[in-house]
Amino acid sequence: MLAYKFFIDRIIKEKNAQYEADVLHQKKLVLENIKAQEEERKRIAVMIHDDIGNRLNILSLWLNNLDTQGDDLIKKNIHTQMSSLIDAARSISHSLYPVNLESVGFVLYVEELITNLAHKINISLHVVPGYEKKDIFVEVQLYRIIQEFTTNVIKHSTATDLWIYIRDYPQDMAVVISDNGQGFDYDLVKKGMGIKNIESRIKSMNASHKWKSTLHKGSRLIIKIPKNNEFPNQNSLN
Repeated sequence: MLAYKFFIDRIIKEKNAQYEADVLHQKKLVLENIKAQEEERKRIAVMIHDDIGNRLNILSLWLNNLDTQGDDLIKKNIHTQMSSLIDAARSISHSLYPVNLESVGFVLYVEELITNLAHKINISLHVVPGYEKKDIFVEVQLYRIIQEFTTNVIKHSTATDLWIYIRDYPQDMAVVISDNGQGFDYDLVKKGMGIKNIESRIKSMNASHKWKSTLHKGSRLIIKIPKNNEFPNQNSLN
């Protein structure tokens, strides 16, 4: 009997070890996939931001220095088109990858997003004093989650207000995003790309999360991100 029990225990341990190895492998695949996506987004965004955007700005300067005796209406139309192209290039670059996030800082970059969306929805950001700069991978994922959540609310909800709360704790960081819209049934929308994108980014940070949504009473996403994680730009996954 003891030999049999030992045999069964060994099989169980081996199965548990294999399960844990499979879970770890899946996490690494998610991380590598997210990293590859962000690298490609960054490459395209930088190209648009630095190359096309700069060329448009230079062309705009040349137009400003044209002989003032030219056709004013043509010049006006060209300037209008140039301004529109510059704005479009910035918008595309911004949506692909937050190019200036690292230099501007996460909080200010989120505030810029809020300002750009002010004409669509009222967003309140509360960051508890003491916020510490995180790994750039974490901050990009968080920015993307806020962007995705907000976009989903604007597209699919009747919400007029959205709240973002961020607080650092000794062991982790808490992020809460909520709105006053119509809410949703998680089981009905969990396979949608919006929810999938948010949850894959949460997973890539090895974070935990919880959805709270009540029909006609709004929705809420609670995220807890551990501070002792290692991320793709570090040696663990290189």
